[in-house]
Amino acid sequence: MPADVYTASVLGARIRHYRSLAKLTLDDLAALLETSPSRISLIENGRREPKPSELPSFARALGVTVEDLVRAEAPNSRAALELELKRAQASPLFAGLGLPKLRGGKGMPDDTLETLVGLHRELERRAQTASATPEEARIRNTQQRAWMRERNNSLPEIEAVAEERLRQVGHVAGALTHREVHLMVEQLGLEIVYADDLPRSTRSITDLENGRIYLPPESIPGGHGLRSIALQAVAHRILGHTPPDSYADFLRQRLEINYFAAACLIPRTQAVDFLSARKKDRDLAVEDFRDAFGVTHEAAALRMTNLMTEHLGMRVHFLRVGSVGEVYKAYENDDLPLPLDVTGAVEGQIVCRRWGARRATEIEHRTTEFWQYTDTPAGTFWSTIQTGKSAEGVFSITFGVPFDDAKYFRGRDTENRQVSRCPDETCCRRPDPALAARWAGRAWPSARLHAQILASLPAGRFPGVDDSEIYAYLERHAP
Repeated sequence: MPADVYTASVLGARIRHYRSLAKLTLDDLAALLETSPSRISLIENGRREPKPSELPSFARALGVTVEDLVRAEAPNSRAALELELKRAQASPLFAGLGLPKLRGGKGMPDDTLETLVGLHRELERRAQTASATPEEARIRNTQQRAWMRERNNSLPEIEAVAEERLRQVGHVAGALTHREVHLMVEQLGLEIVYADDLPRSTRSITDLENGRIYLPPESIPGGHGLRSIALQAVAHRILGHTPPDSYADFLRQRLEINYFAAACLIPRTQAVDFLSARKKDRDLAVEDFRDAFGVTHEAAALRMTNLMTEHLGMRVHFLRVGSVGEVYKAYENDDLPLPLDVTGAVEGQIVCRRWGARRATEIEHRTTEFWQYTDTPAGTFWSTIQTGKSAEGVFSITFGVPFDDAKYFRGRDTENRQVSRCPDETCCRRPDPALAARWAGRAWPSARLHAQILASLPAGRFPGVDDSEIYAYLERHAP
């Protein structure tokens, strides 16, 4: 039901309520206002609205004030249920059911009305549930990756918003401090509260009613984690997000809050100046960029994909790859031949064994970045790879460019070079014929399922989040 129609319905309900209290019939009120009973009936049913100039006359006839008539809430609980039923039956959701509408008039018992309204609430809750199957998740991720590729992975509108927020807290140069993040939060009328009992499905919770952002206490010692989580939490509000109505909308919001946090932690102007100077000196390095802004290696590499093409004219690629070669994240606009499934998705696909993303994880006792040239069917690419370890195991972070741009990077003189013919299966996927003959029919491997990549998200208004757990948490911690 449109807002203006709902407002008219509330006004009509309040007029009917006060007419009943005054023990006036439709004819009585019509006579006092010198109008027809049918018009009064239309007004009370929300199908017609009195002119603003008529409201004082209505108020005098009913013995109330104009303020009593125009309040936004229903006059009583019964009227509230009737209005909610009317609103629900005017929705596209109900229209799609093809069912007749029911009038919640005075002839309908209270318990029947409550049951009907409860059913509509449950219908709406289920309709708002955002759940993504693995297929949908892969398709939407692919669409978003293509959309960002068209934009060189750059969102200038969010860059501008981030720079304005930084200006407001007085940030000039260097790494964004925790104090500056707190100031940004405070400017929105919020405060950060550290809690050691956050629901497992969340990184943070924002209590808009009481102006609090709950963060995990393990972030307190410092570093990239606390600042990033806090910035992502406030980004929803700064960017005007509302609860997502689709999985694609959820992904877009997640992309935007991550981008906003990155643009605050690594401001565009400072970052482009830094990268331009290093390019001029032919000394570009992800690790130096990382250290200059006090962020993780992955955050620095991702931020370089936002800036290098748009501001330095260099096409790039980025990968986060797991211990057995499975892709967690990927971006390219330099034509690196990423492994794709039939839907065009890259998540969960296995990269070539010859790529540096996999070879770097096989090297022990390495104290610096690993560099490699890789000859592929699409050309030769240079890449710099750093490894790490998480709860899921060893992973690698790759940032790379086509051969012609390697001259700007530290590590360009590496002698590491591989030839990859993937997706040709003879490259690294087809077994040695002798071994195949030896073991065919004599081995039965049990595959590891990458559930974090392939599983659907749990149902909930916010994908991956348990609504009941969140609301119960807020109720327990509200001041």
